Amino acid sequence: MNEIVAAGALGSLCAGMATGLGALPALFLRRPSDEQQNLLLGFAAGVMLAASFFSLILPAIDVAKQQGASAAGASITVVAAVLLGAFIIARLNDWVPPLDKLGLGPPGIAAASVSVRRIWLFVAAITLHNFPEGMAVGVSFGGGDFDAGRVTALGIGLQNIPEGLAVAVALISIGYARGPAVLIATASGLVEPVAGLIGVSIVTLAQAFLPWGLGLAAGAMIYVVASDIIPDAHARINGGGKVSTGLMIGLAAMMFLDTTFG
Repeated sequence: MNEIVAAGALGSLCAGMATGLGALPALFLRRPSDEQQNLLLGFAAGVMLAASFFSLILPAIDVAKQQGASAAGASITVVAAVLLGAFIIARLNDWVPPLDKLGLGPPGIAAASVSVRRIWLFVAAITLHNFPEGMAVGVSFGGGDFDAGRVTALGIGLQNIPEGLAVAVALISIGYARGPAVLIATASGLVEPVAGLIGVSIVTLAQAFLPWGLGLAAGAMIYVVASDIIPDAHARINGGGKVSTGLMIGLAAMMFLDTTFG
């Protein structure tokens, strides 16, 4: 049993650290222009939209069916979870105090500005989405099939690479230095080993939670992308073309990774 728990924890740690690996190219980015910011934010939005459906919603429906739900019941469960996730992240903006009081604002930028708060909601949504993914890795190992666990960890790890880059470039776009942006992106993935340890330790309970956890994370990410990231990028001067181009590149890249390795 200890061997299974250790394998689950290690597998989810490796998957989570892939987020930091994906963020590393951001160390070589210069301070982006407005057009480059739109391209990068569009890329981040595309990654998150693809991840919401291919990494979260569709797997959540499959898990619910495996647990005995009918097709309609599985869909209703996940739809409810998606709507609840969107509601929670919408309310989070009201609940969280101004970021300058939390010490999260980069030098030279009004930490309580709308753009900064929006990006931090984006980071929060990605971190939330990493929790059920880490739990999925732990559950895979918890069943005793190490090969299945390794495949799950590899698939989620590969998906985490563009997500790490998305977090880092989003933070750089609002003035964060490259180093801190990469560290924050890496930290957003470190909830996975915690969730993996939980998943491998309480396999039955974790399996029951998975459809809801995956759906909640999907709803949160879709809401942030639709209500904050895309409108904010389009509000910049001549921003429409660049953000749309970035969105399609990010969506295509993430869709390929999810459907190939998911």
